[in-house]
Amino acid sequence: MIKVLIPLLAIFSFASLASGTEALTVDRSLSNQLHLSFPNDRDIKPKESDFKIINYVLMSNERGERWSVITLTNTSSGNRMLEQHHLMALFADGKRRSPLEYKLHFEGNETQSITVSFGESKFPILSLYSSQDL
Repeated sequence: MIKVLIPLLAIFSFASLASGTEALTVDRSLSNQLHLSFPNDRDIKPKESDFKIINYVLMSNERGERWSVITLTNTSSGNRMLEQHHLMALFADGKRRSPLEYKLHFEGNETQSITVSFGESKFPILSLYSSQDL
């Protein structure tokens, strides 16, 4: 009986350790005053929009998933649809990437928070921006 229990316990403990790496943790924040000058040879920019980033919290896990909770304001008095191409992340290797696909409706002058995924990367996200931040 013990010969059967020991391998089962080892399998369950390994499975619980593996699932623990999926939990997101908040990444250390960098000052908004930090000036970064990575080359942007392909002129990658977020799509023009009326969305201003108020603040954001960067998160990741040991698997390299990159997420963020972003609070944005629709600076227009009209209704707008926020889409993934309106936002851009700058990664520590200098690459720029929009989050994975999403849409969120905003009323005029409305502020909302959204949680978005930027996929997997071995490099952390250094900053987020919209066309209003350029």
